[in-house]
Amino acid sequence: MTARRMSCLGALCTDGFGSRDPLALILEGGRIASMERSAAPSALLAMPALVNAHDHARPLRASSFGAAGKPLELWLAYLSLLPPIDPYLAAAASLGRSALGGAATVMVHHTRFRSFASVSEEAAATARAARDIGVRIGVAVALRDRNPLVYGPSDPILAALPPGPRAEIAGRVSTPAPDVPTQIRLVDEVDAALGEGIRAQYGPTGPQWCSDELLIAVAEASALTGRRVHMHLLESRYQREWADHQEKSGGLVRWLADIGLLSPRLTLAHCTYARPDELELIAMSGATIAVNTSSNLQIRSGIAPVAAMVRAGCRVALGLDGLGLDEDDDALREMRLAHLLHRGWGFEETLGDAEILAMAVRNGRPAVLGEEGGGRLAEGEPADLLLLDMDRLDEDRLPIAPEPGGLLLARGTRHHIAEVIVGGRSIALNGRLTGIDHGAVTRELLAAVRHGMGSSRDLAAALPHLEAAMARHFHPPGCC
Repeated sequence: MTARRMSCLGALCTDGFGSRDPLALILEGGRIASMERSAAPSALLAMPALVNAHDHARPLRASSFGAAGKPLELWLAYLSLLPPIDPYLAAAASLGRSALGGAATVMVHHTRFRSFASVSEEAAATARAARDIGVRIGVAVALRDRNPLVYGPSDPILAALPPGPRAEIAGRVSTPAPDVPTQIRLVDEVDAALGEGIRAQYGPTGPQWCSDELLIAVAEASALTGRRVHMHLLESRYQREWADHQEKSGGLVRWLADIGLLSPRLTLAHCTYARPDELELIAMSGATIAVNTSSNLQIRSGIAPVAAMVRAGCRVALGLDGLGLDEDDDALREMRLAHLLHRGWGFEETLGDAEILAMAVRNGRPAVLGEEGGGRLAEGEPADLLLLDMDRLDEDRLPIAPEPGGLLLARGTRHHIAEVIVGGRSIALNGRLTGIDHGAVTRELLAAVRHGMGSSRDLAAALPHLEAAMARHFHPPGCC
């Protein structure tokens, strides 16, 4: 592979954060071969590419079909409005947005695209889309076997619906889940279908959706194979209430530790309602927490206790969960929002600039790829880079200018990205993907969805009734 030399006016890194020292990066063989001082810098600022440590590679913005502002438990039902979709188009549209938003590495918790393909075929299509675009991905196979509507039996919810909506909703939640051994074997089948360089993970959707038997089986299989696990935990207040009513000695998180699920192989998405003692258990286990700031705000779940996570010693990474603030998968804006919410108030600093950068570019890589390394600007590290256009980021160009890192955390968005490089390969340049025609993919996807969405009219009519029933279930009359 031909070496590439890039001159930059400075760099952002997790050690020391920002620098205005001009440098040249030499890339060769997919890695940073060397770093030198440069006498002729360009207007580019170099930084490690970002990691989206929790996502589902969903094809379209959920607000486009009425899910905006809905609580998680109802929001999930709205996703069923999407008709069956070609899995390659779905993945290419989503992963393309991720690349344009600055994420070179994406965790795909694969909860299916409602295509007519098998799970393995869908996963293979996702892997093909990732290779065509050039992003690195991990794929967690969603596993669940209970509680399709609320955190308990569905019958009371269904009984509260009028006959037509009841039949519509019941028909979508009545299919029995495969047995536990079948679900565990499915992960091996998906792993074989993904191909070289992409590994499957066990993806139990969350304790409230997985039986004890399934979670124990996942813990045992992970310990036996070394395969990673990716799971939601305590995302919403209702999941917190459910967890507190489980008959587990020492509580749910202690039980997860007792069965061996808490380990360095585990990633926990959200932990919005994790308590200090639970965070200590997670930190001791070596598990990673993937915080999803915009998603938690968009679907009314809350604000994760990131400062408490850091104090407890947890390894914290950032995810977008397909619900960035503007639903555009802008990983730079997501990093800034997390920093604004958790950096501290007044003169108190609870989350420093370098810490938020580490969460965005380094801490999530092992959780997604299953290997340490990367997320640094140093010789021998993977050449996964963002090049930011400082002429656009610092368009005022005042005589007394702030440090580049300060500007990035004040105003940086995907529109300031000049180039995204993964393994030395340029995958996005000046707002366009180099591997696929993302505009054409998106247009084809939208045409297919518009054509097929007529089949969801009965469900769309049933959802307001489901919303009312869920509201009464989670907040009964007279509940304060």
